[in-house]
Order: sequence, then structure tokens, then C-alpha cells
Amino acid sequence: MSHSELPADVTDVATGESVTIQTEHGLYVDPKALSAHLPALSYRDDALHMEQVSVDELAKQYGTPCYVYSKQAILDVYQAYTDSFTSLDHQVCYAVKANSNLAVLGMLAQAGAGFDIVSRGELVRVLAAGGAASRVVFSGVGKTYGDIEYALTQGIGCFNVESISELTLINEVAAALNKRAPISLRVNPNVDAKTHPYISTGLKDNKFGITHEDALAVYQQAADLSHIDIVGIDCHIGSQLTEVAPFVAALDKVIELIHSLRDHGIELRHIDLGGGLGVRYIDETPVSIDEFAEALLPKLSELGLTVFFEPGRSIVANAGVLLTQVDVLKPTEHKNFAIVDAAMNDLIRPALYQAEMAVIPSTLPSDGIDTNGTKPWDIVGAICETGDFLAKDRLLSLEAGAVLAVTGAGAYGFTMSSNYNSRPRASEVMVSGNNHQLIRKRETVEALYADEILWQDK
Repeated sequence: MSHSELPADVTDVATGESVTIQTEHGLYVDPKALSAHLPALSYRDDALHMEQVSVDELAKQYGTPCYVYSKQAILDVYQAYTDSFTSLDHQVCYAVKANSNLAVLGMLAQAGAGFDIVSRGELVRVLAAGGAASRVVFSGVGKTYGDIEYALTQGIGCFNVESISELTLINEVAAALNKRAPISLRVNPNVDAKTHPYISTGLKDNKFGITHEDALAVYQQAADLSHIDIVGIDCHIGSQLTEVAPFVAALDKVIELIHSLRDHGIELRHIDLGGGLGVRYIDETPVSIDEFAEALLPKLSELGLTVFFEPGRSIVANAGVLLTQVDVLKPTEHKNFAIVDAAMNDLIRPALYQAEMAVIPSTLPSDGIDTNGTKPWDIVGAICETGDFLAKDRLLSLEAGAVLAVTGAGAYGFTMSSNYNSRPRASEVMVSGNNHQLIRKRETVEALYADEILWQDK
């Protein structure tokens, strides 16, 4: 298909910040233009590289599907957060749920990061990677007695409390251990984050937090408990936010509450603004970390509190790609399907959230969208679900055996993967300069049933 043959009413948005051309046939994502907006990807002699390493080389050595992460890209974003808020006493608590590989956690711990966790398992990971429990905030709506007990014995930095019953349970566990439990309340400000409803967390009909209206009374209850140490206040309104206005609106409501708490004799030591800053997957224009800081710093500076942040996606998403190989091309009268060796079990975001993610070739076609053989393809996996797709109606020139890179896959990729259809999970690789290292072996089929036991008739 030739670009020159496209109808006159085609919307060409491949100008300015855009990297796409929308046609009546499908969406073309300009791979070279997109990679120019991503921190670690570039084409050299038409070959896609992560830092200084060819992705074709990585695919050949480690096989596909394979997650590949840039060490420098992760550290650069972490440093951007801490530099932007250097005028305040602050702590960047990386959200472990975004990417929990020990290599990722370990290098962030070495860089000075704290961590945001939502399970005992994530705390165990942080400790195994060399992180300090004292720099960990424990979020999540379902903390059990055992979770709380383990966290307290490890010296957890703070529990972000999500309900009155949880507050009572934490006090009970702390009393049994003869410890005081550091807590903040997660306050739900009922602010619309303007994101996908599945990742919006700050509305009154979401399961998270304590309503803004009830928060003062709950803080007063906490102050009366024998083994509770009130240290902060927490707010998290959602994920993949591309505007700063919802953050400002939430902060204003939290500040209002902080002043009310002071009036009632409750002094806090920190304010936790959560995470949620969005990233560019294809054509999004998210607010930068500097713009985020510029909007919040004046208000935060007046509070005199330590400021916590819980970024996850914004640190790791664009530091990673999912490499996959085209196994079968299946053109039909109505649809063209490119069946790849990755699937929804490897990367569920497109199926679960209808997320639009870029899929770019490991080798640039010579004529871009004008390349002979360019067609609209649905990039799909081999799983027996109609919802098993990574991208739909993408204009690509493909052949069997070609390697593709799904960009933005460093966050909520491997951590949300599964073994559906008895598929082993992908390997993970870290790249630093011209060096690369396997940081998780590919699972084997045998490992999937190693802990299962056949029924034995007696």
C-alpha cells in the first residue's frame, strides 16, 4: 500500500509531537519518530537498539517473548523525580507493582529509593533486593494479621490505612508485639483522575481509602488507640494521569484536611501524594515531572512536611519493551492477523484496559508507510480468546520470523502476566550500555506443574 494512494480525506497527524498517521485502513506508527521520544530506543543503520545493543541480537540470544529493560532509563527518571523536588525533604517510594524484578528493585534501592508495596510478597522482594523496610510504605485494602505482623517485625516505615477495621487490626497486632505502628490514612478525595475507570482510584465509588468527609473522625479514633503512631496522610487518585490539574485538586483537599487536623491537635510528619503520573505510549502528551513539580511545590513548601511520592509506571514503562516474533501471517478477506509468540498472558494491558501500545519492527522498512506490502494487521497471540491481542489495525510490512517490539512494556507487563493455556512466562533481560544480562530465566512447561500432585486411588 502506498501513502500516495491513500484517500484525500486521510487525517495526517504526523506533525509536531505526533508520530502517527491515521488512515481508513489503519494506524501507522512511525517507528523512527516514536523512538525519538523514548529514552533508550533508537534505530542505528535501520536496526532497533536498546541503549547500545541490537534488539535482534537480544532476541537471538535470549529467545522470544522476552522483556528487555534499560538500566539507565530507569535511573534517569528516578533521578528526575528527586531533582525536581530537591528543595523539599522528600522520599521517592517506587511502586513495586509496576515491575518487581529483583534487578530493578536492587538498583533503585542502591540509588536511594524507598518503595510502595501492596502485599507481603512485595515486601519480601524489596528486602531480598537490598531495600530497607524503614523506607517502605505498605498500601492496599486487604492487609491480614500475618501481613501486618511481618511488616512490623521488619520495621516497616508506614502503613497506609484504608479502613477503620484495618486501623483496629493494626493496633491489635502492634499491641501483641509491644510495638507502635506508624500509620497514615489513605484519604479518598473524590477527584476524577480522567483516566481509564479500571485504574481510577480516588472516586467515592472506588474501593480505596477513607472518604474525605470521614477522615478527621478516623484520625481522632487513631489518636486514641494505644499502639498507633500517626505519622502522615496519603492520597492516590489513579494511574496514567496526563494532566496536573487532578493532582492539584486532590492536594488542595488534602491540605484542607491537614489544617483541620492541626486545629484538632493532630500533627503530621509527612504527606504522601501517591503516584499516577502518565507516560507516552504512542501519541499521549503527559505532563513532565518538572511541570508536575512546578505546580505542586508552592503548596507543598508551605506545609513544612516531608513529601512522599509513589511513582511506578512513569519510572519503568518506557524503559522496557516486549520482544516478540511473528510466527504465522493469516490474511483473510476481512482481517489480516499476525500471530506472534507473545500473547495476552504475557501482556494483558491491551485486552484488559483497551490500552493502545506501539508495535514497531526491529528493522526499519526502507520506505516507511510506502513500503510495498504494508497492510493493516491485528497483532494477536495464540491463546484461545478473541480478546487475545496486542494491537489492532496497525499498518506494518511483515513477514514470518520478523521480530517486533511492543514499547512502553516496562510497567505492568511481566508483573501482570500469567500461565493461561499453560504458557511459560517470558524471560527478562537488563541492558546497560553495550552490556546485557538475563535477570529472569524463561519458565519451563515442567516448572508449571512441578508442585502439582496426581490423584491416587486408595
